[in-house]
Amino acid sequence: MPTILVADDDANIRELVCLFLRNDGFATAEAADGKEALAIYASTPVDLVILDIMMPVMDGWALCKELRRANPDLPLLMLTARSETWEKVQGFQLGTDDYLTKPFDPLELMARVKTLLKRYRMGSTQTIRLGNVILDRQIYKVMRGTESLALPLKEFELLYKLAGIPGQVYTREQLIDQVWGINYAGDDRTIDVHIKRLRERFAATSDFRIETVRGLGYRLEVQE
Repeated sequence: MPTILVADDDANIRELVCLFLRNDGFATAEAADGKEALAIYASTPVDLVILDIMMPVMDGWALCKELRRANPDLPLLMLTARSETWEKVQGFQLGTDDYLTKPFDPLELMARVKTLLKRYRMGSTQTIRLGNVILDRQIYKVMRGTESLALPLKEFELLYKLAGIPGQVYTREQLIDQVWGINYAGDDRTIDVHIKRLRERFAATSDFRIETVRGLGYRLEVQE
């Protein structure tokens, strides 16, 4: 049973969110601020965190940063009463996976929680299937049907990163840090060059596409 940590200073919001989560079979933990959420995370196995931005003691920005530092693979869903684009950008830059504006539909929240958990289960494997395309990270091999494709290492790692969590938006800075390393001294526009090459290599496939998210970065979408 996955455990969801809900961090929000509004007790009514916590009660509503936890009620829907428990009714859908999830275990829940609650925190009224970021500091309390970190303490719970340190002592309780947590599979996903739903966090508000505006909280006392430690706000959602700081909490997101600390959780991402502790666990780069922990799914984070950010809630906010405001919908300004800059807040979404900052949230994604700090490492949040999804973003929902208050007031929200609890059914939509549940759908997003399930989608995030599904994406991260996919990201935990060494083999990723995108329709007819298979990425095997153990041997750095790409198969398209019966055809074996030879990709340069960085192109493979970039594609694997994007494919690990379909639909997740990554900024150029995040991709540089996670694929090239934090000590990379080159231009982050190298991401654009590698994305262009990947698009050209897989132009004929209908299994997935790499989308540009204006003002944010890139995401990979699997075609149904």
